Amino acid sequence: MDRELFSYNGAIRLFLVVSFLTVVEGLCIIIQAAVLAGMVSNLFSGRSFSALRGPVVLFFTAVLFRYLNVFLIRRLAYRFADRTSSRMRRTFLAHVFAGAGQVKREGTAALVSLTLEGVSKARNYLQLFIPKAAANAVLPLMIVAYVFLQDRLSAIILLVTIPVLVVFLILLGLAAQKKMDARWASYRILSNHFLDSLRGLPTLRYLGLSRAHEQSIRRVSDKYRQMTMSTLRLAFLSSFALDFFTMLSIAFVAVSLGLRLIDGRILLEPALCVLILTPEYFIPIRQLGSDYHATLDGKEAAHKLRSFAADQSGDRPAAGVTAPGRWIGRSVLALQGVSAEVGDKSEKKALDHISLQAAGCERIGIVGASGAGKSTLIRLIGGFLRPSTGRITVDGRCVQLDCDAWRRQITYLPQHPYLFSGTIGENIAFYDPEATKQDIRRAARSAGLEPLIASFPRGLDESIGSGGRGLSGGQAQRVALARAFLCKRPILLLDEPTAHLDIETEYELKATLLRLFEGKLVFMSTHRLHWMDQMDRLIVIEHGRVAETGTQEELLGRDGAYSRLVRAQLEGISQMGEQR
Repeated sequence: MDRELFSYNGAIRLFLVVSFLTVVEGLCIIIQAAVLAGMVSNLFSGRSFSALRGPVVLFFTAVLFRYLNVFLIRRLAYRFADRTSSRMRRTFLAHVFAGAGQVKREGTAALVSLTLEGVSKARNYLQLFIPKAAANAVLPLMIVAYVFLQDRLSAIILLVTIPVLVVFLILLGLAAQKKMDARWASYRILSNHFLDSLRGLPTLRYLGLSRAHEQSIRRVSDKYRQMTMSTLRLAFLSSFALDFFTMLSIAFVAVSLGLRLIDGRILLEPALCVLILTPEYFIPIRQLGSDYHATLDGKEAAHKLRSFAADQSGDRPAAGVTAPGRWIGRSVLALQGVSAEVGDKSEKKALDHISLQAAGCERIGIVGASGAGKSTLIRLIGGFLRPSTGRITVDGRCVQLDCDAWRRQITYLPQHPYLFSGTIGENIAFYDPEATKQDIRRAARSAGLEPLIASFPRGLDESIGSGGRGLSGGQAQRVALARAFLCKRPILLLDEPTAHLDIETEYELKATLLRLFEGKLVFMSTHRLHWMDQMDRLIVIEHGRVAETGTQEELLGRDGAYSRLVRAQLEGISQMGEQR
């Protein structure tokens, strides 16, 4: 049984209600068995069927109430599972769109599969297992207690066999979990490989490698097929073993009753009642075993979805931590001893005890070698990554940056801006969907997009992105700039925004970017040091730590980490010139 099953909101309440209904169901089962055994015994002794109208009515009344309880249990479980899975989907998507770190680790395709298929599998799992848990906790105890009153030897046989089945299920669960973990990892690889293949098909076809790529697809698919068949083989084998042990236990009870009936040591009516109840005794654990395999995917999907849940204790703000207020010209942001990990927490920290401060409308340049931690610092300030240690304050109050109140004040310009499938006007208005066409045109003009839009037959209504008109890297970056001009947010984060552009396009965009900097707090991560002339202050990152900070003139005068970066870049330019 999954230990997290009862940690879902409303799960314990559902379990208590279902347990009560299961007690009623157990009473109906016992009444059915006792009445049926009595009727058969009376008929065997020579009584007419017409004399058994009362027991017949009681029998069918018990059957009706039993299946009415089963219907109510299924209805309640479905409502709980539907409500819980819907909440998990909303939370999951909120974290995905907020830029949670898991997105990068898991892969886009795996998360899409989790959203489309994982939620329905998790709902099926939640719907089945709480009723099964209640049934296994209530029905066997009620039945064995009644059987004990009818025949002690049969009750002892039932009590001895059930621990064997429980131990078998535990061992089975451990083996199946290992298979499922391997299969889930294979499924994630297959999903991401499929998406990468779709994205790369035009390139592969252009290079004449599309047919050669078939072997790679076949190899990954075959690995997933083998993992699936291995899991199914274990499921079929375990189902057979579970049925075999239960049938063997029922046979022991039946043989014991038959021998004692022949010897006259037990009457027909209690023997029939015990024989009718014995299969009912094993039904809950058999259903639990079969449903475990049927919903193993759902259990794994529920764990994955739950890892994103915002209401977990790890995602709740610590005591005294609040959402940041509105950023104004005299506001102060401070990071004090902040560390952060990217990926597995056992890996080296991407940021290690960072301490820095920014105020008002400063322009702060973040520089360092590749992998030093520049992008991680940008993500941390943007609220896309939560620190593992340290504290962050705004105007002296300890705050949590991964919240809507902070993100709504931030414009983020990455290296590769994403263009959504839609019109160029809709892409520009991404941060402000209610913007008028006049506002969109004004933002496009500020970003230097007006000539491009004028060349489109449909102007702002021209489709771009997937399935639409393709844009160059510089044009896509201008669309991102237009978004920033339109939303007018007070904090601007730039993560290597011109890294993939040629130097001519970069200088064209530089004047536009500098206009965008006006009246904002700016953090710009870049390895192109000509931007540093425009910064009020520089922060040099080395191996996840702040190596030095100050104005460009101050840092050049120290002959420290920044000076080494400048010399390395100048030497690289000089070598390129000599090669030419």
